[in-house]
Amino acid sequence: MSAVSILRRRHDLASESATPVEPVDWVNVAAGTALVAGGLLILGRQRRSGMAVAAAGTALALLDHQDTLRAWWHELPSFMNQVQHLVGQVQERVSEISARREAFVEANESPDLLRKED
Repeated sequence: MSAVSILRRRHDLASESATPVEPVDWVNVAAGTALVAGGLLILGRQRRSGMAVAAAGTALALLDHQDTLRAWWHELPSFMNQVQHLVGQVQERVSEISARREAFVEANESPDLLRKED
């Protein structure tokens, strides 16, 4: 009887250890490694090399997200229009503030103030 129980145990152990292993995604491993290496190079004051390696890592990371990248690319023109509109509003506000400042300076200038500065 002991031989039968040993055979059953070996069979149970073999079926438990045969769990499927997911394959390693080498593109993601390479992308992560390149990004880390680029960061270390930048920290090591090798800026150009670090930027080149980090850019390569970023390009590898984007390979898996082509659909997202295409969606962003199609949204880019509308985003640029919004940014351009915002910049135009900021320019208008700056010119308004500049005009008010000049009017304030002109209103507060007097000959007595000019004589004290001389």
